[in-house]
Amino acid sequence: MRLLSDSIADDADFFVEQIHVVAIVFDNTDDVTVWATTLFDNDTHFFHLALPFKALDTLLSLAHTRADALQEEVADALAAQEWPALLEYNSDEKPPVPLPSVALKLSVTYPAVEDGEAEDGEEPDDPQPHNIFYLEGVYVRLDT
Repeated sequence: MRLLSDSIADDADFFVEQIHVVAIVFDNTDDVTVWATTLFDNDTHFFHLALPFKALDTLLSLAHTRADALQEEVADALAAQEWPALLEYNSDEKPPVPLPSVALKLSVTYPAVEDGEAEDGEEPDDPQPHNIFYLEGVYVRLDT
C-alpha cells in the first residue's frame, strides 16, 4: 500500500473516491483524524483525513448499513472520556468501513517551516506534502 501524498502531482485540491475508513482518532477537541484508504491511479493508497468533529457525523451517516452502529460506537467513546480515542476498523470482526458513492474533496497540507530551516525567511524549494489532507467537501453520487 502506498501513501497518497507520494502520488499527488501538485498542491491543488483534488477528489478521491472508493474510500474505506480504517480508523477514527479523536480527543476532547473539535479535531478528528480519520485513517482511510482509497483507490488512486489503480493502486490502494493510505491517507490521514483531518476534519472537524461535525463533519465526522456526516461521513458516518454515509456508511449505509453500518452508519447507526458507527455513530453509537463514537458516542460510547465520547462518553468514556478516555483521550485520545482510537476506533479501529481493520480486522475480520471490524472490517474497513466503505463509503459507497462518496467523493471527498481534499486539500494538501505541508509541514510548518521551523525557524532556521529556510534561509533568509524564504520557503524551501521543494516542500514535501504531509500524508494528512484536510476535508474541503463531501459529495454523494445520486443514482437516478
